[in-house]
Amino acid sequence: MNIKSKKKSVPNRIHVRKDDTVVVISGKDKGIIGKVTKVLPKKGKVLVEGVNVVTRATKPSVSNPRGGLVKKETPIFSCKVMPYDASAKKGTRISKKILEDGQKVRVSKKSDEQFEN
Repeated sequence: MNIKSKKKSVPNRIHVRKDDTVVVISGKDKGIIGKVTKVLPKKGKVLVEGVNVVTRATKPSVSNPRGGLVKKETPIFSCKVMPYDASAKKGTRISKKILEDGQKVRVSKKSDEQFEN
């Protein structure tokens, strides 16, 4: 009997950076706009403010003497988020552009505006 192990697919690079504003394009939090607080490239995930919030039961500790239910954000796959273009008010893809001074910048495909680096 030949059993193949399932190998998890992780992207080579992640298309969003820390402090980018993104919109969730699929899942239970679809449509929510938030800021990327952490990028986990080895897992292919990102941590976004206010997205994928779960409730955990915690035991009393020094930092939390009462214990109880604690809400925290958990990472989601990077393919489920898209950079948010404020001028177009929707998610957009990103391209690279080289300016006259030789600087490489990220540019929105929808409005052709530059993203903050």
